[in-house]
Amino acid sequence: MAHSDTMFYKVVLQRSNEGYSVSCPVLPGCWSQGETELEALQNIKSAIEEYLEVLDENL
Repeated sequence: MAHSDTMFYKVVLQRSNEGYSVSCPVLPGCWSQGETELEALQNIKSAIEEYLEVLDENL
């Protein structure tokens, strides 16, 4: 069985006037938004990936 490097992060999804806001509490300042729940979740996935790339570059 192949080993996966996939990590899972809990996110907080909240309805807002513009659609949905979403944040990742364990990554300070990592948040995004979207018009739909799906769009917000896709956007936070990208935001988390970019956040982790920056952390990796600065270690």
